[in-house]
Amino acid sequence: MSLRVGFLKKYLSLLLFLVLVLGGGLLIGYATLPGAWYASLVKPPFNPPNWVFAPAWTLLYVLIAVAGWRTWGRAPAGVAMKVWGVQLALNFLWSPTFFGAKMMGPALVVIVLLLASIVLFIVRAWNRDRLSGWLFLPYAAWVAFATVLNASLLWLN
Repeated sequence: MSLRVGFLKKYLSLLLFLVLVLGGGLLIGYATLPGAWYASLVKPPFNPPNWVFAPAWTLLYVLIAVAGWRTWGRAPAGVAMKVWGVQLALNFLWSPTFFGAKMMGPALVVIVLLLASIVLFIVRAWNRDRLSGWLFLPYAAWVAFATVLNASLLWLN
């Protein structure tokens, strides 16, 4: 019976991480849809089509949640977990800053800090839980691209 309870607790915590990250990200995404303002911006030639963002972020949010869950399971009060929390807060701040407030400059500051926190998480997690570090590599690549895109949009507009 206790093995069963442990199994349920373990996977209930994963579900909670998925709800927090995926649910929070999707909620913020829907609350700050790009809209007419974004459509009117001059975009760089490498700007992806709008349909790419939702599936990309959905997958990334799942990876972020799993990495956070694994990190929390190893050291819930550790430095890596704190960095994970910082990156999530910055992630959730970017859309309201860029799309909601239409402030591309401050959004660029947020996304640069986000990228730095993602890299720091990878560094902190790498030796203790390499899989969590690996799970953040696509996220780092996407946010690096998004940083260049944010900077380009600021420059062009």
